[in-house]
Amino acid sequence: MKFDHPIRILSRRDRLLWGFSVLVIAGSAICCRSADPLSVTASLIGVTGLIYMAKGHPYGQLITIFFSVLYGIISYFSRYYGEMLTYLGMTLPMAALSLVTWMRNPYGDSATVTVRQTLSRRLLFRMLTLTAAVTALFGWMLALLHTACLPVSILSVTTSFLAAFLTAARSPYYALAYAANDIVLVILWIAAREIPMTACFLMFLINDLYAFVNWKRRAAAQHSDSLQET
Repeated sequence: MKFDHPIRILSRRDRLLWGFSVLVIAGSAICCRSADPLSVTASLIGVTGLIYMAKGHPYGQLITIFFSVLYGIISYFSRYYGEMLTYLGMTLPMAALSLVTWMRNPYGDSATVTVRQTLSRRLLFRMLTLTAAVTALFGWMLALLHTACLPVSILSVTTSFLAAFLTAARSPYYALAYAANDIVLVILWIAAREIPMTACFLMFLINDLYAFVNWKRRAAAQHSDSLQET
């Protein structure tokens, strides 16, 4: 797999969405004078990663690893231990796994990943079983830690794991799972009255919906190419 110039691989539409996301996050930080610089930095890194995720490019996974570390630190100081455990103990290692998986499954000689067209019954069963097990385990640990907004934090764990699993599986539906997680996190950070982080995940929601549309288009194009080859 080749690694193209990080700016040149972005389309005009990608750059416009990224610029809009940056403006919203920066604007929320300016309006909220007590905004934590670490939260703003993490948000900007996060939306940058999502643009490359929408392209199906490994850069997205690499940036997600850095975002997970920063977000885990922010969550710890906000007593959102569920978010801390989820991102440091699950999202980060799953992003590393996805990085390897995506690099091993490039589409042709491009830098983007091959989209998995369908999920087998075995893979679906494995996904649902692991999701239930991870939710139960993390839910138990979060209860012991007296995590703030426990039900919402547990729901965040469930949606995060589904998204991480589908990302590693190269399925377009990873983006919808992350969109569901974004909605949960918007609620979580509104409860904490953290305007910059709320703005961050609102932008994440828009970016993930954009990614789903992109991946469906890429899946259709790759499927069409495979039919022509046969």
